[in-house]
Amino acid sequence: MKTYMAATADVERKWYVVDADGQTLGRLSSEIAKVLRGKNKPIFTPHIDTGDYVIVINAEKIKTTGKKLDQKIYYSHSDYPGGMREVTLREMIAKKPADVITLAVKGMLPKGPLGRSMLSKLHVYAGAEHPHAAQKPEELKF
Repeated sequence: MKTYMAATADVERKWYVVDADGQTLGRLSSEIAKVLRGKNKPIFTPHIDTGDYVIVINAEKIKTTGKKLDQKIYYSHSDYPGGMREVTLREMIAKKPADVITLAVKGMLPKGPLGRSMLSKLHVYAGAEHPHAAQKPEELKF
């Protein structure tokens, strides 16, 4: 018996919409990463992008547990001396709520070109509206 390996042409992609209202950040992100990677499909192949498109709405209403709002810090550097920037999760949700979910999912995907192509299928929006109605996304519950 041979192991099935999917080819890029064999993959049929669907569109899913996820409501982040009241969901826990890490648990939601791990489920989104599974769908983007294609691990929810029987044709999953590790070196092929077999995942689906995911639209996340209400990113500003994401929840966390414990003291993460004040203790979780996002770092960025401008590549200049003394250019380290620190932003807490509370500030990040206030300024760029879409980036919170995007960065969480990005850390759960493979590194390199394959992971970047998977991340490009993620669309995160702070509010309840999204411009992808023409794709007829299905609602995805976790």
